[in-house]
This record gives sequence, C-alpha cells and structure tokens, in this order.
Amino acid sequence: MPAPGPEESAALSRLVFELTLLSRHFPASLLRRPGFQLDRSAYLLLSRLEIDSPLSLRELSEAFQLDISTINRQVGAMLKQGLVERVPDPDGGIARKIRASDKGLELVAADRAQSQEGIGAVVADWADADVQQLSTLIARFNESIEHVEDNPWPRPPCAR
Repeated sequence: MPAPGPEESAALSRLVFELTLLSRHFPASLLRRPGFQLDRSAYLLLSRLEIDSPLSLRELSEAFQLDISTINRQVGAMLKQGLVERVPDPDGGIARKIRASDKGLELVAADRAQSQEGIGAVVADWADADVQQLSTLIARFNESIEHVEDNPWPRPPCAR
C-alpha cells in the first residue's frame, strides 16, 4: 500500500487546522486593537504601493485578484482621505496611475509599527532563531501560493 499523499497526511491536517485558527486570530486582533488608523483594504493597498508604485487600477486589480470596480471603489475612498494620489504614467501611457501619498505612507508605517508591537508581544519569549524560522516558512508558504496562482508579490529588501 502506498504512503499517504500530502492531501492525506496528519501534518497537512494540522496545517489546515492551524491556518484556520490563524485566520480567526489575525483579522480579529487587528480590529480589536486600538490605535490602527487604516482599514484592512487601505493597509494592503498602501503596502503594495509602497513597494511597487505607481500602479494603474488595472494593475492593482490584477495584483489583488479583485474586480476593477472593487479596486476603483477602494482607491476612490483612499483618494478622498488623501492616502493616495493620481499621477501621470511615468512610462508615458495614457492611463493615470495611483501612488501612495506622504500621508498614506506615514499611516501605513504607523500601523505597521503597531502591528509589529502586537506580534512582538506574542513572540516575546521566543528565541530569535524561532521567529526567523517561522518568518522563513511563512514566506515560503506565501511564495508557493503566489506560484500556484501565478501572481508573484514584490517584497521589500528587509523581507528578502
């Protein structure tokens, strides 16, 4: 009888369970923690624009795998808040592009620091090597998702 494949393994079952719990903890903890200034969509969009800017609505739609009307609505709200701005295409294209404003970059940095403080409290008693190992494995997991979806995500130099 052949060995069980990955879809049948106890390790995979545990991973699925733990990811379910992670998905339960992470967004809920962000919503409950005071001090965050951006909603989840603004935080994610600004994080992408911080690394890979400027981008058109179509490019953002493809990156987030969302309907362009959804991205347009989210960007419209962010424009009203002064978090992003429309700029001419630096490559000379007709479509205007979106880039993070100074205010948007400031707020995403503040929320990231808040998140780092919260996650830091969770792993405060972990060895640095354990935090590094978890980071490496999560990065590998994310990169595998990106490969399966054919949707690579740029990473800042500090995350490489």
